[in-house]
Formats: sequence, C-alpha cells, structure tokens
Amino acid sequence: MPRELLPFLAVVAALTITPGPDMALVLRNGVRGGSSAAWWTALGCCTGIACYAAATTAGLSALLIASHAAFTTLRLVGGIYLAYLGATALWHARKSLAAATVEAPGVTSRRTAYRQGLVTNLLNPKIALLFLTLIPQFVATGEPAFRTTGFLAGTFLVIAVVWWRVFSCAVGALGHVLARPRVRAWLERVTGCVLVGLGVRVVLLR
Repeated sequence: MPRELLPFLAVVAALTITPGPDMALVLRNGVRGGSSAAWWTALGCCTGIACYAAATTAGLSALLIASHAAFTTLRLVGGIYLAYLGATALWHARKSLAAATVEAPGVTSRRTAYRQGLVTNLLNPKIALLFLTLIPQFVATGEPAFRTTGFLAGTFLVIAVVWWRVFSCAVGALGHVLARPRVRAWLERVTGCVLVGLGVRVVLLR
C-alpha cells in the first residue's frame, strides 16, 4: 500500500469532480439521451483514462510529452474536436428553441455516446500531463516505482468510474426536468458554449 495513498485520494477526488470537458460532454449527452447516454459517455471517458493510466505506468506518456510535434498535434486535434461537439450542441439548442414543442434529436446509440467520451479523453493532452506530473509526486522514496505507479493509476480509474456512475444516475433522476424542451435547449446552449470554450483553450494551451 503506497504511503502517500490518503493525500493522493484527496487530490484525485477534488480533480475528478472539478468541471471540465468530460463533465460538459456527459451532461450534454445526458440531457439528450438520459442516464444511459450519460453513463456510456462516462464509460468512454473512463476508458480513455485507463489508456493514459496504462501509458503512464509503462512510461509512454513521458515520450508523448517529450515530443513537441506529437503533443502539438494531439492538442490541436483535441481542441478542434471539443469545439465541434460544442457547435453541434449549440445547433441542437437553436433548433429546440425555434420549435420548443418539437422533440430535439437525442443520443440514442450507446456506441455514439461511448465513442464521444473515449475520443474526448484520448485527444485531451491535459490528461497525459495530469498523469505524468501528478502520480510521480505520490511515489515515496524507496517504493517500487512501477508497482506503485500502477496502483495509483488504477486507483484514479476506480474513483473516476464511481464518480461517473453517481453523476449519470443523478442526470437520470432529473430526467423529467431535463426532458422539458426549453430546459434541454438551455442546457444544450450552456454545455455547447463550455465545450467550444474548452476547445479554444486546449488549442491555445502551451
């Protein structure tokens, strides 16, 4: 058991519940497709976290950060993808507000929701930076680096899965409110603006 596990848990818990691209996307899909769409989006996000956790344990994230060209490409593609998802949300919000009594298109495919969550995470260079800079700080002197890093990365993933399950259930519990066309259009507009803003921020990241 890592000696710095408790401080690590506190930091990871705070980072996990902090709003970001993942939360905006899960909420946006939850508004359109209910708790199922929110959960499958979250599972995609968690799969992306698992990939970065494995890469960090194997030392591959360090190679990504060391390559300026690879990091820049990932940053630009990721930012553009987030902006695209945000623009799509704004388009759906516009159509919903134009005809509030008409049901807006929803995310009915689990595969679509899962893919969006996965791609959003894999194209987020800040996740790689987070794993590369955070986890080593909690590997105490004398502890086996590979095993401790793997344990902490796995712990990060477990916390993320638990949080997203709770969050998706909360979205489902509010389904009767979120299903109202005007409420859904308003949330689509907010999450769309957030996603576009985050996309621009990722593109401008240095």
